[in-house]
Amino acid sequence: MKLYHHPLSGHSHRAHLFLSLLGAHHELVLVDLKKGEQKSPELLKLNRFGQVPVLQDGDIVVSDSNAILIYLAKSLGRTDWLPENPATAAAIQRWLSVAAGEIARGPAAARLVTVFGAPIDADDAIRRAHAILTLVEQELSTRPWLAAEHATIADIALYSYISSAPEGNVDLSDYPQIRQWLARIEALPGFVAFQKTPVGLAA
Repeated sequence: MKLYHHPLSGHSHRAHLFLSLLGAHHELVLVDLKKGEQKSPELLKLNRFGQVPVLQDGDIVVSDSNAILIYLAKSLGRTDWLPENPATAAAIQRWLSVAAGEIARGPAAARLVTVFGAPIDADDAIRRAHAILTLVEQELSTRPWLAAEHATIADIALYSYISSAPEGNVDLSDYPQIRQWLARIEALPGFVAFQKTPVGLAA
């Protein structure tokens, strides 16, 4: 398998982290976002949206980081990470939607401002970040993981941008349950860290 990625992309890290946790043999292919390689003809053949990450598994190409998590769990038969139980599967899907919605518009957007200089309203993104982090904190006060009594792809989907939230000036000091949850993920066998950028509160 090949994963087309960029080390500062939280979406890319999400996919890379899961591949590593699974112990799946893979090759990392760097896509230079600054040079616009994600919009090159070669990459657009793999993903018409011109984004990373993209997973290539033989003749199968999967784009979108959450879709990659589902593909890997299903193709490798890892029902521990994506259980067949309808209630748990639905709970996981709920959190994948949060990752694509509130997390993307909150901590991920705030980080885009400081790391990439994106023209985004930083104050609004920080406000959105704290709104969703408050809800995640409440969820984690009742159980150690987001969707089950063990780690699932729901946790992987949210990890990268929450762990890097301080880079976008989003303070995690008021979220003890989240900080403990981050530590639990970082203690999993095969964990790989998200490349840090010394900006914002992480400077």
